[in-house]
Formats: sequence, C-alpha cells, structure tokens
Amino acid sequence: MILGIGVDVCSVDRISQARARPGFTDRVFTLAEQDGSDQTMAGRFAAKEALAKALGAPAGLRWSDCEVLADETGRPSLVVTGTVADRVEELGVSRLHVSISHDAGVAVAMVVVEG
Repeated sequence: MILGIGVDVCSVDRISQARARPGFTDRVFTLAEQDGSDQTMAGRFAAKEALAKALGAPAGLRWSDCEVLADETGRPSLVVTGTVADRVEELGVSRLHVSISHDAGVAVAMVVVEG
C-alpha cells in the first residue's frame, strides 16, 4: 500500500550558490553524498525534499539523516537514519522508491513510500 508520494524540483544554479556558502554542504549532505556535480547535488537535494513530503513533512527531520546514493548502474536509493528512520518506523514504511532526473538546469525527484 502506498503511504505517501512526494515530488520536488530544484534549480541547479540554486544548489551551486548554496554550496558556496560555508556550512551548507556539511549540514545538508552526508560525506558519501558530497562528491558530485552541482547537477547531481541538486538531484540529491530534490530527493531529500521529496522524501520529507512523502513522509508528511513533520518538523524535526534532519537533512543528513537521509542519504541519497547510487548503485554501479546509477540507480538512486535512499538510506535513512536518525530522525528520518524514526518517522519511517512510525509510519510502518516497508520500502522507499526514488527517481531523479535533470534537464534544462533543473533537477526533479519523486519518492513513493510503501508500507
């Protein structure tokens, strides 16, 4: 059963500017996520936002408690810990689905939360 769906778009330029600000990258992205182009980082940011929306956007979720990774083929996945894992458990989530795309200076992500 689908428990939630979230979609988000993010401007690649916005992430490029944000990454130039001290502390932004460390506050929002895990160490494993920090190596990537601005386009990749915008997609990861959009995926984090989409997940928060799919989980009902409760207050107190930490950005770094959601990690957006890719396997050897480039397929993205979500790894949750801390505050995000607590919300996932509270909702009875059994599976997270994520898709990310980029075009024309924008990244878009969709997350489906299954329980």
